[in-house]
Amino acid sequence: MREQLINKMKNTFGDDTKRINHALAVLDFAEEIQVAEGGNLMIVQAAAILHDIGIQEAFKKYGSTAGVHQEIEGPPIADVIMKSLEIDDETRRHVCLIVGSHHSGDKIDTQEFRCIWDADWIVNLSGMYATWSPEKKQHIIKKYFRTEIGKRLARANLGLEQEG
Repeated sequence: MREQLINKMKNTFGDDTKRINHALAVLDFAEEIQVAEGGNLMIVQAAAILHDIGIQEAFKKYGSTAGVHQEIEGPPIADVIMKSLEIDDETRRHVCLIVGSHHSGDKIDTQEFRCIWDADWIVNLSGMYATWSPEKKQHIIKKYFRTEIGKRLARANLGLEQEG
């Protein structure tokens, strides 16, 4: 199922390698966090692969890729993809809740969500927020991360000192 979801995500993003690579990086970290923290692996994989699936539609409709727009546009697209792969209703609902709050974090707080939340932050801190100071990155990790392994992975990935 993992590879089928990746293929569907790639088809949706087309030649947008930036989005594809981001989703795959989030997937790698999310799987690593899930091993340590637990949760349903299939939900973690599907949510990681599809978490930004609404970004292109958000830009088309709103002229913006802001998280609020992604959270609106992503779940319907993710649901269609998962239905096409005959993923069960409960899994689809859970994944869509994650996709629909992966920027705000206010609609769901399951173990699977925490894996995606931290994985997305790790990738974003080394990518779009790379110019932030080490102190600011440490502050973000301490304040916003939701798993201990996510915090450790973030610090290691960014070359920051681990907290005692």
